[in-house]
Order: sequence, then C-alpha cells, then structure tokens
Amino acid sequence: MSASEQSPRHSKARTMQHAATFDLSSDMLNLSLAANSQDPDEPILEFSLACSELITPSLDRKPNSFVSVSVTTPPQAFWTKHVQTEIIEGTSNPIFLSSVAFFQDSLINQMTQMKLSVYDVKDRSQGTMYLLGSATYVVKDLLKEKNHRLHLMLRSAENERVGNITVIAWQMEDKVEDKIPVSRSPDTINGRTVLPVDESLTESLTFRSKHSSLKKDALLKSVFGGVICRMYRFPTTDGNHLRILEQMAESMLSLHVPRQFVKLVIEEDAARICELDDLGELSPCWENLRRQIVTQYQTLIINYQENLTELHQYKGPSFKASSLKAEKKLEFVPTNLHIQRMRVQDESGADQTYDIITIGAPAAHCQAFKTGGLRKLLVKFVEAKKNSSSSSQSIVYIPQDIVRAKEIIASINTLKTQVSYYAERLSRAAKERSANGLERTLAILADKTRQLVTVCDCKLLANAVEALNAARPNYIASKSSPSGETDQVMLRNDQDTLMAKWAGRNSRSSLHISWHEEEWEKVWLNVDKSLDCIIQRVDKLLQKERLRSESSEDVFHCDTASASKKDCHSTPEEPSEGEWSEALYPLLMTLTDCVAMMGDKAKKAMVFLLMQDSAPTIAMDLTIQHRRDVVFCQTLTALICGFIIKLRNCLRDDGYLRQLYTIGLLAQFEGLLSTYGEELAMLEDMSTGISDLRNVTFKVIQAMSTSSVDMLPVITGNRDGFNVRIPLPGAMFDALPREIQSGMLLRVQPVLFNVGINEQQTLAEKFGDTSLQEMINTESLGRLNSYYEQFKEVLPDDCLPRSRSQTCLPELLRFLGQNVHARKNKNVDILWQAAEICRRLNGVRFTSCKSAKDRTAMSITLEQCLILQHEHGMAPQVFTQALDCMRSEGCRRENTMKNVGCRKYAFNVLQLKAFPKHYRPPEGTFGKVDS
Repeated sequence: MSASEQSPRHSKARTMQHAATFDLSSDMLNLSLAANSQDPDEPILEFSLACSELITPSLDRKPNSFVSVSVTTPPQAFWTKHVQTEIIEGTSNPIFLSSVAFFQDSLINQMTQMKLSVYDVKDRSQGTMYLLGSATYVVKDLLKEKNHRLHLMLRSAENERVGNITVIAWQMEDKVEDKIPVSRSPDTINGRTVLPVDESLTESLTFRSKHSSLKKDALLKSVFGGVICRMYRFPTTDGNHLRILEQMAESMLSLHVPRQFVKLVIEEDAARICELDDLGELSPCWENLRRQIVTQYQTLIINYQENLTELHQYKGPSFKASSLKAEKKLEFVPTNLHIQRMRVQDESGADQTYDIITIGAPAAHCQAFKTGGLRKLLVKFVEAKKNSSSSSQSIVYIPQDIVRAKEIIASINTLKTQVSYYAERLSRAAKERSANGLERTLAILADKTRQLVTVCDCKLLANAVEALNAARPNYIASKSSPSGETDQVMLRNDQDTLMAKWAGRNSRSSLHISWHEEEWEKVWLNVDKSLDCIIQRVDKLLQKERLRSESSEDVFHCDTASASKKDCHSTPEEPSEGEWSEALYPLLMTLTDCVAMMGDKAKKAMVFLLMQDSAPTIAMDLTIQHRRDVVFCQTLTALICGFIIKLRNCLRDDGYLRQLYTIGLLAQFEGLLSTYGEELAMLEDMSTGISDLRNVTFKVIQAMSTSSVDMLPVITGNRDGFNVRIPLPGAMFDALPREIQSGMLLRVQPVLFNVGINEQQTLAEKFGDTSLQEMINTESLGRLNSYYEQFKEVLPDDCLPRSRSQTCLPELLRFLGQNVHARKNKNVDILWQAAEICRRLNGVRFTSCKSAKDRTAMSITLEQCLILQHEHGMAPQVFTQALDCMRSEGCRRENTMKNVGCRKYAFNVLQLKAFPKHYRPPEGTFGKVDS
C-alpha cells in the first residue's frame, strides 16, 4: 500500500460542502481552508493529526507518541520545525487534541512541504525518545483531496512501515450535511477513556466575529505585541467539538506606564521640596530639620531619575523576564506581564473570549525581604511614629490631622486656580457689558470663593498658621502675657530645641496658641469682604443698567406718541465706555490678592504641619515610600492592561458599560504565594499594592489619531490619587454611553484571594503562620460581597454575562465564604470560586505567583479547562488529556522559554508531591531550571 493510500480505519467517505474554490495557481493561499478574511485571528491553514497501527520494536508495550511538524518551502533546502503535538501515552492509535495552525503571517504556499515525524517517548522524565517513522506531503496535495484529508504511511529510517498518519484539514462553512458517524472503539489509556476524534470534526463552524484581535485591532495592537498562538480541537459531550485558540502576548505598557509613573512621582517630590523652601526663614532648629528632610527627598529623586534614565534607554523586549526581577534599573517594571487569552468557538456559532492578565507578584525584589514586606513595614512605621511622638518636643498630630492637611492643600490649590479663572471671566464679561455673563460668572465666582473660605476657616489651619509664625527667628508675641500682666513677652526659638520658650517670668504652660487666631481670621474675612464688595458693585451696575433700559423705553414711547412735547426730548445719560470694567477692576484685583495671600499662608502652614509630622521618621518614611512606589507601579501597569482589554471586549455590551460607570471595575487578583519565607513578604507587598489601586480612577477620551502612540494611556495625578486616561479611536469612542463620553471617572474595586500551593506552604501550615492569607481572603470576601450588594441595588441581572452554571451568584458567594472561613489547608476551591464569581460579575482576572511562570501556568491552564467543561460542554473524559495538552504544548510552555531560555517548568518531583493534584504538570515538562 502506498503512502497516499487510505487506511482501512478511515475508509468511510462523507460528502461536504466547500466554502470556496481553492486557487492552486496562486503562490500564496489567499483563499484558505479555515481563514475568514474578516477575522485576522483565523489561520490560513489548520489541520489535525491522528495515527493508527503504530508499531514499536518492543512488543511488550504500546508507544507514547507525539508528532513533530516541520516545513520547508522551495527554494529553501532545509526543514524548519513549526510545532509539535502533545504526547499521548500507551496507545497505538493516538488522536491528538492540539491542531497544527499556520496564521496569516506564515510564509507558506501551495508548494510548501510538510514533514510529519512520529516519536516514541521511552521516558518522559528523562526525555529519552526515538524516531518511530515519518511521512511527507505537499500542501497542494492536501487541498486537492476531496475532503481535504490525507492518509499517509509512516516509514522508519530503514524504510519499513511502522503505521499510518491521517491529516485532516479544517474549513469554515455555512452549511453542514448530515453526519455519518464513524464506528470506532475508544482507546483506554492508563485506565481512562480517551474519546476518538470522529469524522464529524471536519464539519464547519458558523463563524461570527465577536472578539477583537490582539494582532490587528487598532487599540489592542498599540498595547500588546509578540502574540504566540496555539490551537486545539476538543470533543464535547454532545458529539460535536470545540475549537480553541489560545494566545499569549506581552504588553508595551510594561515600560510605558513605569516611565510615566516615575516621572510623576519625581515631579511630586520636587514640588514638595519647593514647598519646604517656600516656607521662608526659620529658626536654626527648624532650619536644620528642614534641611534633613530636603536632603532625604533629594536622595530619593536622584534614585528615581536614574531609574527613569534607564527606562528610557532600555531597548530590550517589552516585558521583564523573571530572571531579571531583582534588577535595580527595572525595579518599577512588572515581572513577566502577559495577557493570556482563550477563544472558544463551537458549532452553534458561539464565539467567546476569556482573558487573564498574568504578572509576577508585584514586589520590591531589588530591596529584598529581610525586614519583611509592606504590611509589616507599615506597622513598624506606625509604632516608630508613636515612639517618636512620645519622645519628641515638637507638636504631635493625630493621623486624621495629617490626612486633613493634605486635603486642605489639594483643595486650596484647586480653588485658588478656579477663583483666579472666574475673576478673569468676570472681568471679560464686564468689558463686553454682558449682563447675563456677569450674573452667571459672579454666581460661580462667589461659590468657589466661599468654598475656599470654608476650607480655610478651621481650627487645624489656624493653629498651623500660628505654629509657623512661632517658628520664625525671634518671634515676638504681639499681646500681653496670658496672665494679664502688661509687660511685652518675647517668645523665641531656642538654638538647641524645637520648644518655644518664654523670655518673661511666666512658664511655658501659660502660652496659648489662640493668641493669634484672630489674625488668621482677619485674613480669610478680608476675602469674604472683598467678595461682598464685588457682589454689591455688580448689583448696582446691573440695577443702573436696568433703569437705563427702562428709561430708554419710556423715551421711545413718548417720541412715538407726541413728538412735539419738549419734555420728551431729554435722553438718558449715555454710559461711558469701559464703565463696568473700571468699576470692577480694582475690586477684582483686591479679591485675587486677598485670595492669593490667604492661599499662600494656608498652604505654607499646612506644609509646615506636615514637615513637623514627618521630621522624626523621614528616613524610614521615604524608604517605605520607595518600596510602595515600586510595588504600586507594577500593580498599576497590570490593572491598566486589564482595563483596556476588558473595555475593548465589551464595547458593545451596554449592560457592562452601565455597570462600569455606575459601580466601577471589579479587579480580582489570584495569588499563589506561600506564607513562608520570602514569599510571605512578597504577599505583604502584593496585598498593599492591590489595596492602593482603590486610589486609581479611569477616564475614557477620544484619541487624537489612530496612530499607536496616540492610543497609549496617559497617567496624571499624585500618590493621593492617580487618574488614567484611556484614548479610544473615534468609532469606538462613539459607541460608548453618554456618561463615559462626558468624562465620568470610573472607579476600581480590587480584591485579592491567595492560596499557597507549593511545598513551602506545607511548611507554613505545619510549622509557620497562615494568618496573613486568612486576613487577606477575609478582607477581599467582604469587598466582593459589598460590590455585589451595590450591583443588586442599582443594576438589573441582565447586565451580567450568561452562564450555563446551575449555581446562582448568591450561592457562589456563600460557598466562597464557607471556604474562606474553613481554615482548610491548600483550599484551592477558594481560587476556583473567586475566579468564577469574578467572571460572572464582569470582572477582570489577574493571576500571580512569584514569577508568573510556573504555578501561574498550572493555574490558568486549569482555569481554561474548567471553563471549557462547565461553560462549553467539553467531554469530561478528555479533561485530563486537554489539561496536559495545554501544559505541554500551549502558550505557557513558551512563556518559560521567554523567561529562562528553557521549555521546562521550574518544579522537581519532590515539590510536586506537595502540590494539589490538579496543579501538577505532565511528565517531561518540568525540571531544575532558574526561575
């Protein structure tokens, strides 16, 4: 029998309708078996492989086989490996779930030759194998075949027949004829049944594009790149099949976001130095303290500037490999940030996409973990603050005062700018003699000015103003001593202490700061009086204008009724040009001067207050701030990636968009870190960084153009709150609801669920402490329940995606709560249920382990298979085979190659014994490698 003859096992023929006639005269396959010209993710050629009657030299065992596919296109004279299938163990008739795909950027044509080499793996753990046999064919031969399938004979190196291999090319069609089932007994492999891929698998899918392409979409290709693709065909419980496209891409935001973020925090810290310098002359003791603080900030800025320079000079790939996670110059860059996408199509026309952002646990690796992570450091900082307060002679402020002081500074900066703007608008309206403009602008100006006065009229600010006055050299009290004595008392700052001391006979205890509160009151009362003067003057001008208008009307009526009467010849006094402007200008100048003086005094007082508060612990404060900046920047980058991909996917989903602007974005992070050793500190870092995301808002804007640069996100703000502007092309922006188009700020609700799964977690459970994990999961459960309660209050259930699950969301949340409080070791049900709830609530999924390479790969491949089984009806008999297939030949195997130059997961046999069963990779895919 020749190689091209049909195998008896595949002798049944079936009639198929062809979607297109293939033009074999063309050099390139412009019309392809599976391609849809409107879907850039469609391969131009896709085929599946199945072997039969494989013969091994050793008759006492069946082969463990896989197929390696190599290609060559004339005039190329050598073979290039394209891909290989998964290993199927213990059968002579393997049917491979991973399909072979060539995408639109593949350089193949009708003359391209395919070489199918079948290997028998003797020992998967050692990787020992030998070539069983091979077969070759030319692409045009496959296309010429009636049903686009070839049955080839496998021959060994000695030219002996060692079995058969069938190539089944897939195509997309609109109609399907009646199925002709193929009678074939399923194989039993290691005690479990593997469903055969029958003839029905060549039937077409009704294709309707419902997703955005990572490769071609205008928005996504500006953010993601380096896309790796794998394809699979999995059978379903109803005898059909699922078509799976798995993709993995890195993101240009890995560098773009840190560059912006570091620049912003440099500007923020430089502004803080300017604020301290603007305090003016201080007594020697306070001056020394100010210099210490400024020096600390300058050191941090120099450090950040070096980082920023390195980020701009960096020319490598747009992701940070796990082997570089402790690299100082890349400390702000997230480790191994990728998007993992699974697209599922079935014969009913369903086309669903699932995205997960994978990122190495956001942590400050370059600063090490000897002193713990952020949670522990922040607790130590609070204790140090208390200790310094009890021993310090400076004024002690409670945390609420510090928060309020920062709010006052922000409010003053904003309201000062607004008052100046509307004062200028009022002046312009006066020049134009616009009565309506004058009234409208005055109302806004009055509102903003009174808001500013309200902010400045507070006890904290009055005390801070006086404290700053008392910090000046040779400060002299302007009133008699509190005891009522008539002698003038000098209050001066001692050279060696921060305490103010009396130069008179009275003790310091008799000094009351309230002495000069009325002086500060005069400052903001002047602003209030200046505003009243403007309001009164505008009222007079408008009243005069109305009287003049009424008088003009009287003259007009008089002229028309009796033009001969001399009394009616008198005309109203003509207004002089610029009368309104001249009347208001000095008053507006007075107001803006008073506002500037009040704002300047208030801001300086608050800056001085913050300086007093931070002085004793400034070194520790900035060390922690540096660590927090590093962790937050990594987390923020991942969040922005997740927001963009979610927004693009749901651009036509009115329910989701309504949910987004009403209750915000749900961001669910899954952690796989242990609570032992360094990973405990990493978890402390990660949980703090995720919690800080609550200070992030998003705003969607229209892009200036469709160039990639114009569609990159823009970050503004400071550590108290960052806003991320997401540009969309015009057509996409127009699809958004009015609320989002108008610039509504979109909030974020981040949650983190962590379950350690490795051998270190076993140590933590037996000898260590898992309380941090329990605390994090409990906190996140509360936030997740709160988010769902908000949803129920304001949104209908039809905003949520449909699910085939029989378990409703309240039940899922109840089960999750039970598991969180169960204190069960390695309770991965928490992760599975949290992930499902996130998807059901339209959330964005993130998964992390130390490097997002090994444990992360186990988790997301498991999640993908669970989705396929629960939401798409994948046959449970092939669950384990599908899982092993994705782990051995899927995108995550390539991720290990990108990171450490080796296609192996960094596990060993002893480690894996401690892993939950579903998190163990197949033999031969793991070994000792650097992580």
